[in-house]
Amino acid sequence: MDKLPPYSVLMSVYDGEKAEFFKESVRSMLAQTLPTDDFVLVCDGELTDELDAAIEELCAESEALHVYRMEQRSGTGACANFGIEKCRHEIIVKMDSDDVAVPERCERSVRAMARHPEIDMLGAYIEEFDSDTGESLAVKKTPLRNSEIHKYSKRRNPFNNQTLVYKKSMAKKAGGYSTIKRCEDYEFVVNMLREGAYGVNIGRVLVRYRITKGNYERRRNWANTKAFFKVRWRLFRSGYSSFADFALPCALQLFIFIMPAKLTGVVYKKLLRG
Repeated sequence: MDKLPPYSVLMSVYDGEKAEFFKESVRSMLAQTLPTDDFVLVCDGELTDELDAAIEELCAESEALHVYRMEQRSGTGACANFGIEKCRHEIIVKMDSDDVAVPERCERSVRAMARHPEIDMLGAYIEEFDSDTGESLAVKKTPLRNSEIHKYSKRRNPFNNQTLVYKKSMAKKAGGYSTIKRCEDYEFVVNMLREGAYGVNIGRVLVRYRITKGNYERRRNWANTKAFFKVRWRLFRSGYSSFADFALPCALQLFIFIMPAKLTGVVYKKLLRG
């Protein structure tokens, strides 16, 4: 087997996370076929007793887990920027604190970047599953080639954020994440692409994405909707996208916001899933 470069895992967690989901997520990364020696966990402010106990338990299981605590709740973007600075390796594997990585996620991702040094940012498909039953619901696909990714990014995130892997040097060159409370992942990806990052997606499922009732509620709340508009307006004003690229996704998001809650999941499955 070829010797592959080392990589860092970057995850943040906040007090709204369930300890059982969090532990499953972390353990899925610690059990990778290509293990990491640098798992950076950023705690976003004060956590619950259950989460603190889970962190203590996980630290006892692995010396690779390095825990950092923000003094107050700072948001996903600020935690990501702090974590990027703490990551020891050039390749950073981003992971959400409630999803589950397949065992070969990191090996496949790192191997692809090692074989193709021009890749700065990489993602993959996700499998959505019902959090209550474990039932597989759907596979969300993303464009595979760099040219397709650039075109797709004018209106939507061309990467499943739960699968994102990127080079630390390019992330810093692009300015890292913004402190906007929502949609910071999409803006980060676009800033990377604008800075010249070469992106690809692996055409297979590498992360299982947990679906709860709260997922659909978050898609239709006003805070998410405002951030959605703000990010796309920034991209339009900067010249990255056309007015149609701004208006059409925003019209759809507004439609989701005003529609009855029971229809949100239906529209997402029919129109927004990749």
